Amino acid sequence: MRHTLTADRRVALCALPALLLAPAPSPASSQFDLSWTGPGQYLTNVVDLARDATAPPSSMDELVDALQREGRLPTPQVRAALRRVDRRAFVPADLRNSAYEMRPLALAYRTECFTPTCDHGKRVADATISSPSYHAAALEFLYPALSSRPPNSATVLDVGCGSGYLLAAFAALGARAAHGVEYAPDLARLAESNLRAHDATLLDGGRVTVTTGDGWNGLPSKAPFDAIYVGAAATSVPRALVDQLRPGGRMVVPVGKQASKATLLRVDKDGAGAVSVEPLMAVNFVPLVGSDG
Repeated sequence: MRHTLTADRRVALCALPALLLAPAPSPASSQFDLSWTGPGQYLTNVVDLARDATAPPSSMDELVDALQREGRLPTPQVRAALRRVDRRAFVPADLRNSAYEMRPLALAYRTECFTPTCDHGKRVADATISSPSYHAAALEFLYPALSSRPPNSATVLDVGCGSGYLLAAFAALGARAAHGVEYAPDLARLAESNLRAHDATLLDGGRVTVTTGDGWNGLPSKAPFDAIYVGAAATSVPRALVDQLRPGGRMVVPVGKQASKATLLRVDKDGAGAVSVEPLMAVNFVPLVGSDG
């Protein structure tokens, strides 16, 4: 997964097709900055361009500390939430020694073919738990929508919940309910298994749910949502997800005609229901599969 710096631009939803026809602008090398100072000013890369020769983190606390030093976790509440959700519990057993590395890790599962690269019985390289730096970015981008709600009242939708890691993180951030939708049945079962090992009360109490379904359609039975995270690239902003966003809510979604050359968009719906879209950074994702993918 590769993320690069893009310039701040705000566009209306009706102007989105023009955005998707043009590649994200490439900054001059002098613009690169590993600090996070706000939307459009966040650079993260799974190979960690500025990492020095020091030893990698060996615990979740060390990982959070490293992300904080690099300016990627400016919000204390997000840091505290990530310290409570050990990434090691959400990666395959044979990769747990790499759990705190700044890169995505492949998820092992068996499923019927749902992408052209599906390979029965083997780890599918394009099904991953995202890099810690990207998870940090996603949570930072969505936290304002959660914190604007009364305590323990926010609801979140995670489309393409994969390992289940972000569902646990949203719960740790204080969401009243975090709902995941996963297209691949075996990945949905993996998410449930990981979440149960992390904290079975989240599932047993209904605070976190995992549903096998079409992410393009969202989860109407649980809508509206204060925050929506989409973990796969759509060819356009899914209208159903915009409709399921609560006024005052926020969604982050990768969008692009080619999933490997997508742009992460921040979609905000104001109190009157008007929608605005802002491109944040270039990203590389698997496609959002389903009825429209």
